[in-house]
Amino acid sequence: MAGKLYLCATPIGNLEDITFRVVRTLKEVDVVAAEDTRNSIKLLNHFEIKTPLTSYHEFNKYDKAKVLVSRMLGGENIALITDAGTPGISDPGEELVRQCYEAGVEVTSLPGAAACVTALTLSGLSTRRFAFEAFLPADKKEKAAILEELKSETRTIIIYEAPHRLKKTIAELLSVLGNRRLTAVKELTKLHENVFLTTFEEALAYYEENEPRGEFVLVIEGRDIEELKKEKEASFLEMDINEHMKLYLDKGMDKKEAMKAVAVDRGIPKREVYKMLLTYV
Repeated sequence: MAGKLYLCATPIGNLEDITFRVVRTLKEVDVVAAEDTRNSIKLLNHFEIKTPLTSYHEFNKYDKAKVLVSRMLGGENIALITDAGTPGISDPGEELVRQCYEAGVEVTSLPGAAACVTALTLSGLSTRRFAFEAFLPADKKEKAAILEELKSETRTIIIYEAPHRLKKTIAELLSVLGNRRLTAVKELTKLHENVFLTTFEEALAYYEENEPRGEFVLVIEGRDIEELKKEKEASFLEMDINEHMKLYLDKGMDKKEAMKAVAVDRGIPKREVYKMLLTYV
């Protein structure tokens, strides 16, 4: 019989934030695949876990995943851990999971610590709907495209950032998104954990005077839905009605669907759209 992959969440700081189930599983599997074996050996030693370690990280994730899948097909059980938190969240674990499913290897996840959710619950911002962006890309064009998308995002936004890039990232967010409420959470679960309820503008001023230290999770207020709706309605009202109609027809909508969409955009009854259209009716 084939073995199984266990995704094991590890502490993001405080070693007490590990589950009994994870500790037991790490002891019982045949091997533990770790993002950084030098870091993970400290965790395993703390809990007196003697299971062999093997490296699995961003730079070997494709080839090493094939090796690990082969071992599981041969009957071995493997646990995957990251440096901190839940494997597969903004780390190479997602590739191993994908290859497991393609090969028919069973995967199970042992829940535990996750910095994004922990920071969200501390933020004081809306937790009902959120968008997780992890680290923004280094590529300027790709980053600009993502920031432009986030400009209209109405859900609470979560971003990870390193201290040496924090000021630049907040400045970019301010420039594109406008001033928003921000909760900057650093050193989660650690001795110097700090939750800073602020705004982009206030945060920039603060970090100019106080050099950022520690790893940050930025929890950002989403765009106001009503404000965004009014802005869109205003932009559509500036558009010629025939151009507006063509916008939806080009997307493959039939005339009735397009008229309904135009009516919603402009905040008017569909019959008014019908009267205004001469070219398409």
